[in-house]
Amino acid sequence: MRELCKVILVALAGLFMLASSPIVAADYNLRVVLNSDINDEDYDGVVVFKDYVESRSNGLISVEIFVGTTLCANGAECLQGVSSGNIDVYISTSGGAANIFPYVQIFDLPYLLSDDRVAEMVLTGDFVDVIRRKALEDSNGTIRLMTIGNTGGWRNFANTVKVVKTPADLEGLKIRTINAELPQVLVKSLGASATPIAWPELFTSLQTGVVNGSKNGITDIMGMKFPDAGLRFVTLDGHAYMGALWWMSNDKFMAMPEDLRVVVANGFNELQQATFASPKRKSIQAYSEFVEIGGSIYVPTPEEKQMFKDAAAPVYDWFKENVQGGEEVFNAIVSSAEAAQAEIDRLNAAAIN
Repeated sequence: MRELCKVILVALAGLFMLASSPIVAADYNLRVVLNSDINDEDYDGVVVFKDYVESRSNGLISVEIFVGTTLCANGAECLQGVSSGNIDVYISTSGGAANIFPYVQIFDLPYLLSDDRVAEMVLTGDFVDVIRRKALEDSNGTIRLMTIGNTGGWRNFANTVKVVKTPADLEGLKIRTINAELPQVLVKSLGASATPIAWPELFTSLQTGVVNGSKNGITDIMGMKFPDAGLRFVTLDGHAYMGALWWMSNDKFMAMPEDLRVVVANGFNELQQATFASPKRKSIQAYSEFVEIGGSIYVPTPEEKQMFKDAAAPVYDWFKENVQGGEEVFNAIVSSAEAAQAEIDRLNAAAIN
């Protein structure tokens, strides 16, 4: 009995010490905004970021995740929030940031990045520094690009009418685009009719024939149940890598001591790797379900894909001539992609010989 009393007293003393110890609050709190939902690749990435940053900073940094439109409703509004310091981190697509940083539409240009391996090497290299520098200059030093990940894999042409093997097969089809000039120039250069349609209206537009097709990744196609609206044909031309740009308040970032800035930068690297992987895993099931319900998937031959690239070439000149900073960014990504491909070829040669 005496021994039991000792155990109880020791336990109570420990609880008293715990209760009387001050709770250590984080020195820095990061408010992260995603306009998507918890099923999106962006959320997969930010969960990894939160875990890494909070643990590696020993609790000196905390991360709050806001999913949806609680703090801001669209790209322009959210980036303004980052600039003013009301939002610490925001993820946008190229379209969501184009009004402020028009050159990020480089990710809407077709066939610049040939596959995941090239894209990932480009986005972990010097090309990102070009966009980061330009964004800092254009935002008067308030908005910093931290990393570029992926959100949804690759854009492919999909339609309700027929198998598309070459650009000639797109002629006469009405393809949905966002209400922006660049994707409309692209669709027209391939011989189709560009029809701007708001995303929430696309299902009904496919169902009623207002449009015959779209440019989307397979996870979006299945997530939005577009096959129920008649979308049955997907051509894996992989014309655009769906880049996700992660922005941060530069004032918030630079207010941290250097060791914590390193933790945050490394956290974004972990986030990037998670978003590279997530669409690949999710697309496996999405493609399988698409085929199971009668969908048709066509993979262009190298010759056919070159035909698409040749037909789309006019949009490159349009981008360089009409988009502020377009030529510099275009040359940077082309140079980076060529260097990446050369390095991959070298690595492959070493691996197989």
